[in-house]
Amino acid sequence: MTDRSRRAVLATAGSAVAAITVAGCLGDDGDGLYEDDDAESADAMGNATSADLASLEADESAVEATALPIADPSLPLSYEPEVLREETISGGVPKDGIPSIDEPTFQPATGADSRMDDGDPVFGVEIDGEARAYPQSILVYHEIVNDDIGGESVAITYCPLTGTAMGFYRNDVEFGVSGNLVNSNLIMYDREDDSRWPQMLGTAIDGPLEGASLEEFRIHWVPWERWLEAHPDSEVLTEDTGFARDYGSDPYGAYNPRTRYYEPESEPMFQPLDEDDRHPPKRMTLGARPPEGPLAFDLEVVAEAGLVALELNDRGETNVTTGEAQGGGDAVAQFIAVYEDRLDTVHLYRGDGDPYAHEDGAIVDGDGESHAPGEVPLESVYAYDAMWFAWMGFYPNSIVVD
Repeated sequence: MTDRSRRAVLATAGSAVAAITVAGCLGDDGDGLYEDDDAESADAMGNATSADLASLEADESAVEATALPIADPSLPLSYEPEVLREETISGGVPKDGIPSIDEPTFQPATGADSRMDDGDPVFGVEIDGEARAYPQSILVYHEIVNDDIGGESVAITYCPLTGTAMGFYRNDVEFGVSGNLVNSNLIMYDREDDSRWPQMLGTAIDGPLEGASLEEFRIHWVPWERWLEAHPDSEVLTEDTGFARDYGSDPYGAYNPRTRYYEPESEPMFQPLDEDDRHPPKRMTLGARPPEGPLAFDLEVVAEAGLVALELNDRGETNVTTGEAQGGGDAVAQFIAVYEDRLDTVHLYRGDGDPYAHEDGAIVDGDGESHAPGEVPLESVYAYDAMWFAWMGFYPNSIVVD
């Protein structure tokens, strides 16, 4: 297996506070990162070029027939589905051996406070004004909750091996746990046609909907204390799941504080698709996959700076600034990651070329108007938290802001 970190290059950052590392680089035309200019290395890995991926489309009749909401266009991949199928392994349990929660029950957040410690992680969701929290201590045993919130049928999903909590719209089609993994990541299956969906990719790699992508929504990984303070009227998933589980004991370790499997320096259980040793394997990263190419922001860097801006120009060059997003210049794409202390989370936006700055926990625009980090008037870019090894395994050609 090729270790692409061996040919990583260091680009010049716009601030001494942060550096940007590019593993795999922009093509000469600057169109994006999914096309690798090292064709020999890509062929050796079975890595798909952007030309390959452009023709990777789902069967139109299957897309028309499914009740699942399908994203258009499909999300980009760094590997062809055939390669991902070949890399799929058993997680040690059969299909539905890890049971999804299909009839979840909830209680008011204030009533759940007695069973939760302040630092316990929950997965927070708000849709159309309705807020719910899903404790990590419950999802570690189930991985998928088929729920309805804010008038939407959704799947709340969590993979403990990759540290990823992600939401998908489902239109009443239930998802289950296949029992298989790829790159240590949960492979879901839909109970309509049994297509197989690696959670982190949001794209089917097998079955009638191969090549199709699900519509996603953001789930925030939040300490319980902060979620309760921000959303005191929300509901919380209860332990009344219909299954006998010791929800007070995590089989992998603990997050409060982080121990055993969750320790940043600990190794994955399974060999990742690719390796990059610039960070500890379990260090948390914010990953995104816009059309320009996959991005990875170090969460601790963004939290410290409050705002980190990444600019790409038409010559394939990159620039990073911290604490502010510079206006003007020759950037063809700009991304702004901002930290929200209220929920201890990071939001990602597509910049509009105007200047923005982080001041006293707020984001101030070029007109001097102040905005909450989660309410900046810019286009939101879907992103999610993941363990470093898992993100770089799936997206080894990411621009890395660290």
